[in-house]
Formats: sequence, structure tokens, C-alpha cells
Amino acid sequence: MSTGQSPKSIGRLSFGLMNPEEYRDMSATKVITADTYDDDGFPIDMGLMDPRLGVIDPGLECKTCGKHSGSCNGHFGHIELAAPVIHVGFSKLIRRLLRGTCRECSRLTAVDGSKYTDGDGNVDLEAASAAAEDKKREFKEELRRARELSNDPSDVLKSAIRQARSASRCPHCGEKQFDVKHEKPTTYYEIIEVPHAELAERLSMAMDPPEGEPVTPDELEEATDGGFDAGRIRELLSDTYRPDRNDIPALQEIGSALHRFNDLEEHLGDELDIESPSSFLLEEDMDKLMPSDIRDWFEEIPDDDLEAIGVNPETSRPEWMILTVLPVPPVTARPSITLDNGQRSEDDLTHKLVDIIRINQRFMENREAGAPQLIIEDLWELLQYHVTTFMDNEISGTPPARHRSGRPLKTLSQRLKGKEGRFRGSLSGKRVNFSARTVISPDPTLSLNEVGVPDRVASEMTQTMNVNERNLAEARQYVSNGPEAHPGANYVRRPDGRRLKVTEKNCEELAEKVEPGWEVARHLLDGDIVIFNRQPSLHRMSIMAHEVVVMPYKTFRLNTVVCPPYNADFDGDEMNMHALQNEEARAEARVLMRVQEQMLSPRFGENIIGAIQDHITSVYLLTHQNPHFNETQALDLLRATNVDELPEPDGEEDGRAYWTGRSIFSELLPDDLDLEFTSEAGDDVVIEDGQLLEGTIDDSAVGAFGGEIVDTIAKVYDKTRARIFINEVSTLAVRTIMHFGFSIGIDDESIPPAAQEQVEEAIGSAYDRVQELIETYEQGDLESLPGRTVDETLEMKIMQTLGQARDSAGDIAEDHFAEDNPAVVMADSGARGSMLNLTQMAGCVGQQAVRGERINRGYEDRTLSHFEENDLSAEAHGFVEHSYREGLGPKEFFFHAMGGREGLVDTAVRTSKSGYLQRRLINALSELETQYDGTVRDTSDTVVQFEFGEDGTSPVDVSSNEDFDIDVEAITERIVEAEFDDESEKATFLEREASPTNLSEHADEWWHAEAGD
Repeated sequence: MSTGQSPKSIGRLSFGLMNPEEYRDMSATKVITADTYDDDGFPIDMGLMDPRLGVIDPGLECKTCGKHSGSCNGHFGHIELAAPVIHVGFSKLIRRLLRGTCRECSRLTAVDGSKYTDGDGNVDLEAASAAAEDKKREFKEELRRARELSNDPSDVLKSAIRQARSASRCPHCGEKQFDVKHEKPTTYYEIIEVPHAELAERLSMAMDPPEGEPVTPDELEEATDGGFDAGRIRELLSDTYRPDRNDIPALQEIGSALHRFNDLEEHLGDELDIESPSSFLLEEDMDKLMPSDIRDWFEEIPDDDLEAIGVNPETSRPEWMILTVLPVPPVTARPSITLDNGQRSEDDLTHKLVDIIRINQRFMENREAGAPQLIIEDLWELLQYHVTTFMDNEISGTPPARHRSGRPLKTLSQRLKGKEGRFRGSLSGKRVNFSARTVISPDPTLSLNEVGVPDRVASEMTQTMNVNERNLAEARQYVSNGPEAHPGANYVRRPDGRRLKVTEKNCEELAEKVEPGWEVARHLLDGDIVIFNRQPSLHRMSIMAHEVVVMPYKTFRLNTVVCPPYNADFDGDEMNMHALQNEEARAEARVLMRVQEQMLSPRFGENIIGAIQDHITSVYLLTHQNPHFNETQALDLLRATNVDELPEPDGEEDGRAYWTGRSIFSELLPDDLDLEFTSEAGDDVVIEDGQLLEGTIDDSAVGAFGGEIVDTIAKVYDKTRARIFINEVSTLAVRTIMHFGFSIGIDDESIPPAAQEQVEEAIGSAYDRVQELIETYEQGDLESLPGRTVDETLEMKIMQTLGQARDSAGDIAEDHFAEDNPAVVMADSGARGSMLNLTQMAGCVGQQAVRGERINRGYEDRTLSHFEENDLSAEAHGFVEHSYREGLGPKEFFFHAMGGREGLVDTAVRTSKSGYLQRRLINALSELETQYDGTVRDTSDTVVQFEFGEDGTSPVDVSSNEDFDIDVEAITERIVEAEFDDESEKATFLEREASPTNLSEHADEWWHAEAGD
């Protein structure tokens, strides 16, 4: 929002707690009734839907700001709580403050007062206070340093509380300190000393020990200074007097006196647990701290003590963590919905607030009626529970508040947390306008830069057109076409900012009114730039810019060569399209995000877009045997490309000119391209001056993921030339495969009976070798491999033997397949599959493995009930001797399913693991940015790398192959030639000698020698 001033940067953000008075001041009304609407359906005053809290129903007016629903943001209300309750979000900080401050005077126990005592054993308060002040100054200095170094100030708080907690006496008032136990989520107990439950028995044993001197009550009275008199001691012995907390000092004195008469540890140590003589008649007990006690405790903590541990007392007084007033969120934050049957359904927050108000009122009524303390405490606990679950309904150890249906309520914390919460679900990622999603289907006639958009989508998505003198007629035409006819317009915006909807009725009238300065939201047209995306978006190329081609029907169409970067296929995948709404976005998308600009992958520096599957099979068929084509055929193959005329024929056959497959392919190459490499099929490919002289074009030449020709054209020429080349290769490939015909059937995996016998023989001999191994093992003659047990050695040798059997079955099958077998063509060209797939289809499926071992688990001592116990043979542990073509037996099928299941589970586990790992990496690295000075820095301007990637290069722009060393001399020569016009300047520069580098004082002698000094 412009204010007419220059923009100002935010200096700092500070967070604090809210004062209960602030809650009251900002509140539009006090909420006292749990009811929401009256019988007529109107909101009840001072209820949870009070019109002063904002309005959501159309037609109603907000009583606070006077606005209607949609323009009123809502206003807070408040509930006056009958008793203070703890804010669950601060339970840890409350625990820390209770442990680090004095229970009597609420001062920070920065040092242990018991270390500063006078001659009588009392705390020297002056010395202890001075030491505590010094310690506080230390804490403040640590805080200052932590802030200077951008460290976490809460570490200083933790360290200060750790030291303060260890104090046994307060340095300011000398009072004894007790530990505080926190029972999650919001209950605190003080561990205090109380008179022992078996006080009479213990006192009796100490006054008359088995082996010591007996002590009379009168002697004990004399030994204690003004504690209990002899009569009271006799009452203690007879258990007729129960001492309370006020008697604890006297009981400590009696314990110490008894120890002086008879060593308690020596006489009673075996029978009783004695920590110290003074605590002999006492035991530890837990005293519950009520929220009101904690609030009183915190109110007394001085501001100076809070500052020492990093709490700002001006914005965050600790007693504000104990709530006395609960803010009620506006109605707009918890809107109620009307169901189909006319009933109103309230939001989860409203349900929770209803519970809080009801318990609050019951609490007040019971207290005013003078109910027993037990009932009051139960109601207090219930109020605490409702306020806690209103804040966070997923606290461990607390049962979640539930809806009538049993569904846990979604309260404040759940609105913010996690994937569906405000931050991740509504801010970082959200549903947007001007987007479309539908199924994708292939269209090889499109360019790889284009996307076919259904006309229905093109009519719904719009682009803003700024009307001026040049495009006025065009804009008027779109508006007059209306919203139904394509290309039309859906909206217009007048210069005063008013937006008008174009309809069939008003389109002609609006078209005449359109003038320069208006904006027209026109339909998408051919050539518009849009963003296209497939989820999961795992890398940069999962979202790219395409040019629109408006087409009939209901699916997005895209060229098959764009599938690898999106990892898309056409088995029902859906993709998202986003129409860009301003000129800047469209320019950026066109320059930076177009598919051809993403051709080289930043992961490995080579092309990620190229020919795939049938394209590769097709160019392999075109170039491997180098077939001949007559003029009609050659023209037919090239008709969809930009080649206008055929080259000179390669020769004549029966008096008719012919062209070879290689020369037809050469027509697509740049005229001055020179390249040599080895193809997937294993032969040398030689290209000179844009002519393919020898070799087979296959996956390693034009394929995605590093096709040499595509990669070279993209780097040596430019991305546009590479795009034209890929488009033309794909259209040539489609014509070629239609010319030759290419199909695969079940008979293509057949092998002759003789070959089948050889396969069975190879498997039979493997079975025999396995049986020999088992017999050797059972006789105890099998030698174990180094570092392996005999059992492991047997398993490894059996796996090895059966692996060799499968390989030999594959070799036999391979020998009987012709070179033109479709499966062999696909495997050899790198289009799809491998010879292993063919082996398993025609020869033998082989050993099924789970976790890299033969299948061993199943029933007790055997895999299936079909086998004998402890059977070690191949078939009993998952060897499948049949091929897929023959079909698997029931036992083989079961073992095969076990092996396949492992693959599925593995994939699922790996996907979730890698997804979470990527999320963590992205969050950790999201703020790193390469600056204009070449350094990589984070948001606090800390240098992470002095040069991007430590070498300042991008894998897309600089990629070298080990086979081809970079010619440094040629590059240097080219740079020097470009730099110097004059030969004499060049000679001076080249003849100048650099002075030797000196890195250390200790290298001076070497430096003198090198410098000739």
C-alpha cells in the first residue's frame, strides 16, 4: 500500500506478553454467556457471537465499526476468568522462574546463600546480596555478548537458572529453598519438608537406642534451645500431638540434639534411612502450587532480576503468563456455517470457548455458595484443562478435547502447526486463482516449447491487456466477442478502477466504451506464455514456461520429449497450468523459464531433454543398417521438418536415385558440426561438416540425459538450435517408425526347442552343482571364505552358482535372437529395457532375493509347507527356473511375489525418506543467495562461500568430459588475440615475467634465488 512516502525498512521486531489490562482495553465486549444465537437466529448480546465481535452474516452491521461482513475484520472480546490459570505455552519458562527465584522474597537466587554464613551459621545477608549482584552483572554481560554475536539469549537464561536452582538458601532473605517439580502440562509441586508420618516411632527409637544411652524428655528439653518442652515431647512420643509446618525448626533441633546424645547413623543407620540428623524427624512431601500462588510469587520478582536473565519487564512481566483474562477471538476467525437442513454448525474454537464459559460460571457459583475446597479445586483443574486445550489440543499426557462425533477439536495451535496450518498451508503454499489442472496426453506435432490448452480452459483463464492506441481495435473485438466465444474477454477494468463483467448481453455496448487506459481480461491465445508444472516438484525443471496452443477437447497436450524433466507419463498423470498476470512475469518466464532454456540439467551439466523411447528406436532403424530410400520415401520422411529440398542422391539403384538413412538424418544437423563418439550400440559415430559419415544414432547420440549431439548443439550453437534439432528429430522419428513399422508380441520372446533344451541343461547342471555344495556342507568339508561363517559361505556359493545359471540361460537365448528382433533393437539402441529383461522373458527368471539373500523365512525350518524341513535346495529357497513366457509355477509365483513386494516397500520407504530429507535441506539452504559481488551469503549477510560452488562456475555453462581435455592453450591464445590489437603490446605482455610468490618469511632464501637477486 503506497503512503506517498519512500519505503522504510523494518528496524527490528520484538515479541512480548500482553498485559491483562491490554486484553480488556482492546476488547469490544465482555463475554458472559455461553449461548450464541436466540430462537429467532439473532446473535445474543455478550454472547460468543455478539455483533460487536464482528459480523459474518450478509446484511448485518458490526456494532463496533459499523461495517458490513466482508469489510469488517472482526474485533476481540474477553472472558474474565474466575481464577487465574496457567498459559500452557509458557509452562517451561514458568518452571524455570520458579526454580530460579526465592520462594519467600521472589528474588533471583544468583548465588547460594548458605556459602555466606556468619559465626552462628546464619546467612550473612550483606555479603550474599553483594555476591548475588555481582553474579547478576555477569549474566547481563553474557546476554550483551550473546546478542552481539547473534547467539541465542535463551542459552544465557538456561545457564543462569541452572546456577540459581542449586542454591539451598536465598542470598537476599536467607530463607531455605526447595526444588520445584513440574508435572506436565501445567501442574507444579514444591518439594518441602514436613513432619515424618512415623514420627513417634522414630523419636522413640532415637531416645532409647538398642546399644546407646537412653535420653529422657527433660534431658532433650535442656539440650534444645527453646524448642519443645518435655510435656510436648511426651505428647509427640504418645502420638497425641501432630506437629505442623511451623514446628519444623523445633523438630530439626530435636534431631540434632538426639545425634549429640547418640550417633544416629551408628546406632540406627542399619534400620532407618538417615540423610542428616536435622532431617531425622522429617520427610519430603509435594505441596501443590496453585496458579494464584504462582502469580503472587511472580508479581514480586524485581525488574532488575528479570533483566539479568534476558526477560524485558516492560513488555513481558512473568505474572502475565498466568492468565486472569482470556481474549475471545473475533467471529471472523471462527465463523459458523449453516448446514443443508438449516442448522448452524459452530467452529471448533467456539465449542471450546463455550466449555470455558460454562466451567467459569460454575466455578463462580460454587465459590459464592461456599462449596468445599475439594470441589473448588476440581473445577479449577477443569477450567485449566479447557483453557489448555483451547490453546493446544495435542499436548502429550492430556486427553484431547473431542467433538460429539469423537473427532479431536482443531484449536489455536493446530491452526498454525504442520502441513495444513497457516504457515505451510496458507502462506508458503496456497491455492491460487488463474490456475488450471487436467490430465495430460501426448502430441508429437507440438514443439517442445508448446503446450496444448483445451479451449474451455483458454476461455476461463485470462490475461490482462492494457489498452492503447495500437491495440484498441483488437481489444474492442475481444470484448464484443463476449465471454463464450473464443477469443473473447471476461472482464474489463475502467481507469477509475471499477471492474465490469462482460456478458452476452452487454458485450457489444462495453466494446464501444473501451478506450485507451482501460484494461481488458482477454482469453488465452496461441503464443501466450504460461507456467506448466507437475508435482512432485523435485527440481527446477518440474516447473517450466510453455507457449499456448489452443486446442479442442479436455486434456493438456505436450510433446513427448518434455516428459523426462517433468518425469511425466500418460497413464493418467495430471499437470497444473498457471496463467501469468503482468508483463514483468511474462517477460521473466519467456526469457528464463521457457523449456528450451532448461534443456541442460544443473545436476550433471548435460541435456535432460532429448529423444526418448520410440524416437530412439526409429533413428536406430534409420541409421544402423543405413537403408536406402527413393525420392518419394525420402521426401515423406522429411516432410514435417524445415528441410525444403533433398541433398544430392547417394547413388542409383536400378536406374533410380536413392538416399541413405544417414544422409537423411544429416539434413537435420548444423552444417559445420564436427563430432566423434562411441554409440550405445558400440560403433564409432563420425560427423564431419554436418554429415553423418558412419555409425549408428541411438540413445547416446540424441537421447535425454546426455545425448552427445543434442548436448553439443546446445553448448556450441545455442538452445534455440538445439530445440529445432530435437523437434525435427522427433518428427523424423515418427515418420520413420511409421515407414518401417515396429511392434512387439509374445512370439518375439520365443526361442527354438533346441535352445530351450540347452537352457534346461544349463539349469540342470547348476542344480547338480548346488546339490554337490549342499552335500559337501552337510559332510562338514566346506571351507569357509575369509570373514564368513560356513553357513554364509554356502549361501554365497549357491547364489553365485544360480546367478551363473541365469546368465548362461540368457546367453543361450540371446544367441538365438535375430538382430532385428524388436526387444533386441530396443535394448541395443538404449530406447527401453535391457538384455536382462529379455533373458528373464525367454530364458530363466532366476533367483528371487529378499534383503540380498535367498528366501529363508516362512514356516519353521522351511520356506513353504511344500518342502521338507531344512531343505537347502535351489527351488526351496526361491529359484525360479521358468521364464516369464513359459509361466511360473505356484511356488515360483509365490517366491516371485515376495521378491517383488520388497521392491515396492523399498520404493515407498525411500520416497518418504528422500522427501523429508529434501524438505530439511531446502529449509536449511533457503536463505542462501549469490550476491552481485560473486559471494554466497545468508540473510544476515554472513559469507558462506567467497565464490559460488568454490569455483564460480555453473555446471550448465561449464561442463567437461574426461575423454576430451579442455584445450587451455587454445583458449588462452583466443583471449590474448582478442585483448591486444598491437603485436608489440602483445609481445610486451607475453614476455613479462611474473615475480615469484612469497607466502612465508621462511621462504626468503628460495625467493632470492628465484628472483635472481
